[in-house]
Amino acid sequence: MNGMTTARDPIHGLADGRSCAGTGRQRLGVAWGLLAALGLVACQAQAAEPAFPPSQTIFPDTTVGWMSIADPLAFQESFDRTQYGKLLQDPNLEPFVKSFREQLSKAGKQRLGKLGLTLEDLGEVPGGEIAMAAIVPEEGRLATVLLVDTTGHEAETEKLLEQIDARLLEQEAERLADYEDIIRVYRLPPEPPRAGEEDDSPEPQERLVAVVHDDASLVVGDDPVQVHHVLTVLETGRQDSLATHASFIKVDERSREGMPEEAASLRWFVDPFVFASAYKAANPPRERRKGPDYVEILARQGFDAVKAIGGSLVFGEGNHEMRHQTVVYAPPLPDRDPESFDRYDLAARMLRFPDADQIEPPTWVPAGSSSWSAMQWDIQAAFQSAESLVDDVIGEEGVFDDVIASLKEDPDGPQIDVEADLIACLGQRVAMLSDYVEPIDIESDRLVIAIEATDPERVAATVAKSMGTDPDMQRIESHGVVIWEAIDRTMEIPKLEIETPGGIVAHADHEEDDQHDHRRRLREKEEKLLPHSAVTVAHGHLLIASHRDILERVLTTVDSADSLAVMSDYERVNAELSRLYPGPVALRGFARSDDSIRPAYEMLKSGSMPKSKSVTGQILNSLLGDGEPGSVRDQKIDGSTLPAGC
Repeated sequence: MNGMTTARDPIHGLADGRSCAGTGRQRLGVAWGLLAALGLVACQAQAAEPAFPPSQTIFPDTTVGWMSIADPLAFQESFDRTQYGKLLQDPNLEPFVKSFREQLSKAGKQRLGKLGLTLEDLGEVPGGEIAMAAIVPEEGRLATVLLVDTTGHEAETEKLLEQIDARLLEQEAERLADYEDIIRVYRLPPEPPRAGEEDDSPEPQERLVAVVHDDASLVVGDDPVQVHHVLTVLETGRQDSLATHASFIKVDERSREGMPEEAASLRWFVDPFVFASAYKAANPPRERRKGPDYVEILARQGFDAVKAIGGSLVFGEGNHEMRHQTVVYAPPLPDRDPESFDRYDLAARMLRFPDADQIEPPTWVPAGSSSWSAMQWDIQAAFQSAESLVDDVIGEEGVFDDVIASLKEDPDGPQIDVEADLIACLGQRVAMLSDYVEPIDIESDRLVIAIEATDPERVAATVAKSMGTDPDMQRIESHGVVIWEAIDRTMEIPKLEIETPGGIVAHADHEEDDQHDHRRRLREKEEKLLPHSAVTVAHGHLLIASHRDILERVLTTVDSADSLAVMSDYERVNAELSRLYPGPVALRGFARSDDSIRPAYEMLKSGSMPKSKSVTGQILNSLLGDGEPGSVRDQKIDGSTLPAGC
């Protein structure tokens, strides 16, 4: 399967990302991104009159997260028609599917289990819509409510209620008095302290479960009041519902625009910063995690202008295996010009993505690339907005200015004016292509970032001055250009360093030492992300590669016959995407799913994903790890039962 995405620049704060996919070969990668759906689309219900109005009219306007499948049976059937569904039925994948279901079940016991439910339960009782909402009744509180139309499955639901009761009692839950005489309420015991947990960890909050089955509606949640509120409006809905929330209306309408109305879909919505803040307040970390809190940083830097994200997803529609539309709603601040640089505050001002009439891969993008994408970005605006963000991430005011100043004034540095000698010489097109080399291991992934240069000669001179003073970069002449490659020092003998008693004595150049320290810390972050980087200026672009071998492939792809742009699979998907979404765009991309996923597939199978040196692997380590420098997280999914790759 091949996929392609496109997006338009925000119009009064509204932007969308969309993708379509055409039929392709049944290869190992086709179901990768959808395995999580195993627990969501396993229902065998029969269509009937709905037991309640659409869930978005039932949940309150304080809902900050919502997901719904209005017709689970049709959604399941559409999924089964795709290569994803067929692949999951392949006997070769059966051991992993079984193992993955068990892993999902264990994960569900940690989350749904707190409500007395399992993932299997969600597949046995729906006769109509199944929806879940995260609600913020008041600041610092977050309630979760599950709503299921059980039409035609009343007997199974009554059996489930007995199972929920038994499961909660097994967890030593205390049965409390029924809320409003109809809602069962349980209080779970506090979670035991974890090994190594600090003494000053916050007190565990009270954990409740509220359950009610009214006619053909099952409502389960962790807040009896919110469950009762839902129960009381099941017939008519509520006036102050999620469906009336301005952000929801914008996102929901745009995400369904042009989508087939008859297709069964999964729809979702989240207010990202309000949700994150409420979740953190309601679930304070019991262990201190190292490193900065990026959610707080982004909010402080004005990115909370993003009021909502949502989308719609369908399977097996026409000749598309999967089609989704994702919308980001970010209106300008009050009384701000939507087209102005200052429509947002601080670092969020870098969110400027001007449209282009067309975005297509240049002739130098190799034909066999796993993926390619390109976007329009106002780099000058981004640079002017970066100061406060860099300082906030580093945790020290003035770092950005110090680094920029040292690059220009330090006699031992490159003595370049970053803004005048580099940023001002760049265009607005930023592209990225990826591939891999065999045999596949933790260093197989390859990546090239290409930034349009309006003055390539000056950019090349600036790169040379910068790299020429860096002892960790070496100069190589190859294919008619100069390549600057990071020196691999992993096999070098460590240097013996002896500290003098009493430490370093402060002196008049202390401020200059601080500047060097700021540069060093930023450089360390860069080296972790691209430890084998290679840089050059060619094809009218500043090219930054993860490895020199893929950079040289780009340099030697000069014949249009060897370009991705003339490959038949790209042409088919591009034509379909242009038909669906004509007009100016800010982003487009193309991916060969099997090739894009294969390195991760093999890493997952071997249990090596946490050790991956790819950018994706390192980002996952950052997000899912413990934050300790150099630590390797545990792999979340056991892929040992996956069949051998093709």
